[in-house]
Amino acid sequence: MWTDFPTLSVQRDGVTLFARQGGSLDVGRPPLLLLHGHPQTMAMWHRVAPALAQDRRVVLMDLRGYGDSDRPPAGEASAAYAKREMALDAVTLMRSLGHDHFDVLAHDRGARVAHRLALDHPKAVRRLMLLDIAPTLAMYEGTGEAFARAYWHWFFLIQPAPQPERLITADPIAYLREGMGSRGDFFAPEAWAEYERCFVKPGSAAAVCADYRASAGIDLAHDRADRDAGRRVTQPLRVLWGAQGVVGRCFEPLALWRAAAEDVSGLAVNSGHYIAEEAPDVVLAEAQAFFGP
Repeated sequence: MWTDFPTLSVQRDGVTLFARQGGSLDVGRPPLLLLHGHPQTMAMWHRVAPALAQDRRVVLMDLRGYGDSDRPPAGEASAAYAKREMALDAVTLMRSLGHDHFDVLAHDRGARVAHRLALDHPKAVRRLMLLDIAPTLAMYEGTGEAFARAYWHWFFLIQPAPQPERLITADPIAYLREGMGSRGDFFAPEAWAEYERCFVKPGSAAAVCADYRASAGIDLAHDRADRDAGRRVTQPLRVLWGAQGVVGRCFEPLALWRAAAEDVSGLAVNSGHYIAEEAPDVVLAEAQAFFGP
């Protein structure tokens, strides 16, 4: 899938982050960073990254805890997996490549990292497009029965260790298939093989749980501090959500993002949660229009 995207890695505080980059480095177009969701890897972008790279530099990164990046110990309050830490990973990677100013296209967990990245590093991020999320704080505060039933993993993964870790490691492929594969047959075999390969790596279950525990704890503290201080995303923000997905069914994404950002536009896409794999042509067209030709 990645013939034209050579691999690279960067270390931050002892954590090795796996990445790829491809495309031309055009000074007229800022580089574009792609961040994936749970429980996937950068492979989720295989249907859009090559086309995006035809006229710009595209960088893909496996988030810490996922793919071929390291899975560091969670630490107290799962602070090693705070979105603030993951955002610093992204900034470190891009700066190591000489990119101090860039755009971001992100899905699911990666989109939560991108939200924090835009808040904490406003001079680094020019524009961002987020796929199928509403702000984390708004989703937790607005949780109802329908959302809790559909996104059961949000509440399963944050249970005290080692209960969810033990249950996942007993059959990690079943966790993937029952959580993702049941939603459709649109996953490419090559991409699905990558999701399975990486999810059975030692430490994956602990890392995933730490990611979600951080979102339900330290990340909410950071989000509340921003809200109390009146800090909002100032960069142009485009949001897409699946018309058949849970986020659009249980929340009002555009309204919630307009409460958290100053310049927001967006629309529902004819897909479920995995928009980049279900509706890649829409994502590609939207990205090219939003980030520039």
